[in-house]
Amino acid sequence: MLTHENIWAAIDRLASAFGYSASGLAKQAGLDPTSFNKSKRFNAEGKPRWPSTESIAYILGATGATMSDFFALMDADNDLSPSSAKQGFIPMIGFAQAGAHGFFDEDGYPAGAAWDEIKFPEHETADAAGTYALEISGDSMEPLFRSGDVLVVSRDAAIRRGDRVVVRTNKGEVMVKELVKKSASKIELKSLNPAHADRSIAANDISWMARVLWVSQ
Repeated sequence: MLTHENIWAAIDRLASAFGYSASGLAKQAGLDPTSFNKSKRFNAEGKPRWPSTESIAYILGATGATMSDFFALMDADNDLSPSSAKQGFIPMIGFAQAGAHGFFDEDGYPAGAAWDEIKFPEHETADAAGTYALEISGDSMEPLFRSGDVLVVSRDAAIRRGDRVVVRTNKGEVMVKELVKKSASKIELKSLNPAHADRSIAANDISWMARVLWVSQ
C-alpha cells in the first residue's frame, strides 16, 4: 500500500541495504544530502511531505535497485541484500573530525563523502545507517582508550546507565564518557581519564549521543 510511512520506510531500508544513511544515499544519488532527513518528512504544520518520483528514480539509479525492489521494501517483512551492497564495512573518521561540520547530518548519522571505510564483520547484524567508527587521537581517554584505538559506535543502539557513549554538543564539542544519569533536562557524564573533570550537560545543548559498541585496541 502506498502510504507516506511506507514510502519513507522503503527509502530508509534501501539506504541501509547499501550501507548508507538516508542522507548518504541522497548524496550518492546527487541530491541535497538533507533531502531525506527526518525533519524534511513533515512541514512546519506537521503535514506529511512526500518524496518526489524524480528523487526515487535517482536513488534507484545510484544503487541499481529496481522499482519492484523499492515496492517490496515497503513491506517491513522484506529485506534487500543486493550483491553490490558493501557488506561488512562501516564508515570511519578521525575523532577530531567528529566535531567539524559536514560529517554528520542533523540526526547524528554519517554524511558527506570524506569518510574512510573499515571492515567490521559484526556489522552484518548491526544497523548499517547508524553504525560507524571513530579513530582516537590524543591521551584524553587514557587509560581505557589510547591514541590509535578505533571505537565502533551506534547512533541507534539503546543507551543505559553505565554505557560508554560518544556525545556531541550543539557547539561541536565531541567527547567519550560513561553515562551516569540521563533525564529530560540534563545528562551526567563520568570522564574515562581521572585527570579530566566529569560533566553535566543540559539536554537541549546536546546534538546527539551514540553508544560505544566495540573497540579495536
